[in-house]
Amino acid sequence: MTISDRDRRALILLAAAMAVAAPLYYFSGNSTATSGVASTSPDTIALSQKRLVRMREIAATLPAREAAMKQAAADLADRERGIIQADTAAQAQAALLEIARRIAKNDDIDLRGGDFGAPKIFGDYGLVYATVTFQCRIEQLVNFLADLSHEPELVAPSEQRIGAADAKDKTMNVRMVLAGVVAKKLIPEKKGLAAF
Repeated sequence: MTISDRDRRALILLAAAMAVAAPLYYFSGNSTATSGVASTSPDTIALSQKRLVRMREIAATLPAREAAMKQAAADLADRERGIIQADTAAQAQAALLEIARRIAKNDDIDLRGGDFGAPKIFGDYGLVYATVTFQCRIEQLVNFLADLSHEPELVAPSEQRIGAADAKDKTMNVRMVLAGVVAKKLIPEKKGLAAF
């Protein structure tokens, strides 16, 4: 049997078309090799249904999670309002000292001092320090500490040394190191071996 040139060209085109179509058919998922019995077994269907139920449960909790995240962000913003706002650590220390002087003046305390300790990193924030000294009665000290806690800035005593000054006037000498929370970017980075 002889094949004409026209039939030979048709067979070559058919072979080329089959060479292109066979991989497409195999990889498209329409063949039995990729979509066999295992994909439609009852176990796979049950597993898929369990996954669907779990995904629906997760999707149902999404609004509550978003609300919790918004509340946490609002709480964080509210707490961060107490950070001392300044451009440098030295300015933050001066602001800390000014806060202490303002409170002391309201409580009739003659606040002296103004030594500044080295700023430190405190987690995601920084701390600046100011050391103050004054002489007062016990009720003035209690009022000073109470007024300090009512300030919008995050300021607290980190160290206190209290000693008797005058037993007759019932006064005492107070040396207090105040700490204020600042942005971490204000704290200079340590260089050299101390950084390790």
